[in-house]
Amino acid sequence: MEFTENPWKTLTSTVVYDNNWLKIRHEEVVTPANTPGIYGVVSFKNKAVVVVPIDQDGYTYLVGQYRYPLDEYSWEVPEGGAPVGTDLLESARRELKEETGLEAEKWTMIGRIHTSNSATDEEGFLYIAEELSQGAHEPEETEQLQIRRVSLADAVDMVMNSEITDALSVCALLKVARLKQI
Repeated sequence: MEFTENPWKTLTSTVVYDNNWLKIRHEEVVTPANTPGIYGVVSFKNKAVVVVPIDQDGYTYLVGQYRYPLDEYSWEVPEGGAPVGTDLLESARRELKEETGLEAEKWTMIGRIHTSNSATDEEGFLYIAEELSQGAHEPEETEQLQIRRVSLADAVDMVMNSEITDALSVCALLKVARLKQI
């Protein structure tokens, strides 16, 4: 038996928080077991764009920054937000340039993911950027970034050793490793 229809029923939906980046809804529902329940949903106002840049030597570029919600430093691939309705590839190009100064001639979309689908509607789009050229990076004023050039194999090792824990980066790097047979 295949379950494709939504077994949940929404009775009420109230926005309890709203800012420039996300909104949170409190919903009263009827569950698939036909019992009353509640659900909290975080809706993002941007799609996530994630870029694994690969240079002519097979190296990639990681971005290091302090992540306030986690209260820890994080190594990630370049990533950022694409306002809903905007061109995803253009947003990916912008994020790569802002965070690393890199520009790419060749772009390949390699997938789409949901980061935490039990509580949020966040959707990420994964790209490989190749045929790179270097310019000056232009980080946002809230970003204090470090850039690290590492082999793809070393980046995958960082994922496997939990040195890279950002879900978007983990997914993108493992997908690239599989595609490139690393």
